[in-house]
Amino acid sequence: MAARHPQAYAGLADCWSYLFLYHDRSEANRANAEQASLQAVTLDPESAQAHASRGLALSLSGRDLEAERAFEQAVRLDPGLFEAHYSCARHAFAAGQAQTALRSYEQAMRVRPEDYQAPLLAAQIYDDCGRAADATAVRRLGVERARRHLEIDPDDARALYMAANGMAALGERALARDWAQRARELRPDDGMVLYNVACVFSLLGLEEPALDSLEKAIRNGLRQKGWCEHDSNLDRLRSHQRFQELLREL
Repeated sequence: MAARHPQAYAGLADCWSYLFLYHDRSEANRANAEQASLQAVTLDPESAQAHASRGLALSLSGRDLEAERAFEQAVRLDPGLFEAHYSCARHAFAAGQAQTALRSYEQAMRVRPEDYQAPLLAAQIYDDCGRAADATAVRRLGVERARRHLEIDPDDARALYMAANGMAALGERALARDWAQRARELRPDDGMVLYNVACVFSLLGLEEPALDSLEKAIRNGLRQKGWCEHDSNLDRLRSHQRFQELLREL
């Protein structure tokens, strides 16, 4: 059935990509994502979802220019496709292209107004660009959307740690720490959860706990070096020798 449905291959590619990103950074997962995304594009070159999935898979292989072209093609084919804008933004941020990332996050916010992720991620870039008022506005929006999401799915660790990040930046220190710890309790060995908890702790000035969480994230398979290099949430940690040693491991 999948042979007649490129969307099935695109969905499969995304599954492999997210397995690689958040669970098991094995060569098999990366290769499977790339092959499934190629099959999706081959079956339907006019599918925006296929090109968005292709861009995500290519970004995992460090094929940056090809990934960018795939995201651009996805947006041309369907400007209203959230995944095209969101995945492009994450790719651009990891590559150190903050303004490109911000434009894509802004588009993602427009096409999916209920999403909590894009506003919270865009807020950090607004801060980095000196646009404090914009950062505060979208951060509050993102935290509120995450709260609504958690009313439906209270065990969503991603919503918890992303909201915690927003709370930390807004000065809601006690809540930020509590929500970050809740996320860690739900998924104590998840590298992505541990990385984001490290970000929250860093924002709160809890440098040693932040380094502990980051170290455990890397020990548990986190390999997103681009994020560690460009994520201003971790700026408090950069002068620590321990941070530099962890960065060299990636």
